[in-house]
Amino acid sequence: MEKVGVIGAGSWGTALAKVLYTNGNEVVVWSIVEAEIRMLNDYHEHLEKLPGVRLPKDIKFTTDLQEAIEGCDYLILAVPSVFTRSTAKAMAPFVKEGQVIVCVAKGIEETTLMTISEVVEDEIPVAEVAVMCGPSHAEEVGRELPTTVVAGAKKREVAEGIQDIFMNEVFRVYTSPDVLGMELGGSLKNVIALAAGMTDGLGYGDNTKAALITRGISEMSRLALKMGASAETLNGLTGIGDLIVTCQSKHSRNRRAGMLIGQGYTMQQAMDEVKMVVEGVYSAKAAIALAKKYEVDMPIIQEVNAVLFEGKTAREAVYGLMMRDKKSEHMALEWEA
Repeated sequence: MEKVGVIGAGSWGTALAKVLYTNGNEVVVWSIVEAEIRMLNDYHEHLEKLPGVRLPKDIKFTTDLQEAIEGCDYLILAVPSVFTRSTAKAMAPFVKEGQVIVCVAKGIEETTLMTISEVVEDEIPVAEVAVMCGPSHAEEVGRELPTTVVAGAKKREVAEGIQDIFMNEVFRVYTSPDVLGMELGGSLKNVIALAAGMTDGLGYGDNTKAALITRGISEMSRLALKMGASAETLNGLTGIGDLIVTCQSKHSRNRRAGMLIGQGYTMQQAMDEVKMVVEGVYSAKAAIALAKKYEVDMPIIQEVNAVLFEGKTAREAVYGLMMRDKKSEHMALEWEA
């Protein structure tokens, strides 16, 4: 049995706390929001973000960050990506040399273009920083529906340790050394999912969605490979797998926000309606900045940025994508002479 601190008591942190406890680990969950901790202590259920998922009474909930960190073998950092740096800065005084921090949020910091694990390493250099991602909505993990994810770390033993504390008969965990590829896949797919939601909001069909997902993974892969990630990662659970679930699922906040925008909501109105952090909105500008930095063509992500920040309508964005210059699907393939 390991002692695990879950930093962040939203839907994902709560669901992962349940998995960890079910596997026999000692679990403490932290939130900066006192009302959230009172609710979890009183009801053993996140009534707002994960209703119907009962939490074991032995899970400890606290607003004391030091209490949630000290003595833990693993720390699961589950705050939204926009709060990663501020939370890591607050954690730093209490983290010991070699303590494992598992980043489970997805995003790219707009001002620095750093991935989530790079932000944590920047603020807490003494920690052993890892990631875990894949097609995994908290609502389904909380209900113990079969789910498969990937634990990524620079060192094999760190990834396998994460695999050990999380894996069970309904939560399968693979390992990978390609942390960069995993994080890029997990971040960029949120931007593509906004576009997928926009097509739903416009009333378009399965043909449109299939094209968007397929061309979306092509865009994601072009950038990731240029940055040094592996093609296998983008073709796996944390690339195409995560993209499919986020573009299709009723649980996807990014798809939901995109759908509202397709129906005529502004970006801010859509975010207010969803009532949860829409990671794709925060990653969109960073994604297009990376595309420019690495000179990679990313037309879908470019059009999403135009809709979010430049006043373009979703319908105009789709027209722009459909009327681009004629191209071959795979430029590397050769024709007969």
